[in-house]
Amino acid sequence: MATIRLTLEQKLNKEKMSRYELSKLTGIQYHTLDGYYKNKVKRYDSEILLKICIALDCNIEDLITITRH
Repeated sequence: MATIRLTLEQKLNKEKMSRYELSKLTGIQYHTLDGYYKNKVKRYDSEILLKICIALDCNIEDLITITRH
């Protein structure tokens, strides 16, 4: 079985940015970002992912990994 995981926590740590700072930068509510950060999101919003990628100056593949069990 394969699963999708977001690596937002690692990316923010690398950029030395908090979820709060990312929220202010993107206009995405903190609660929403927290769900992405903690991998609690079941359906990913492409607009949110785009805003995160633009703010962190990265590509989508820098935020998403597929793990196979």
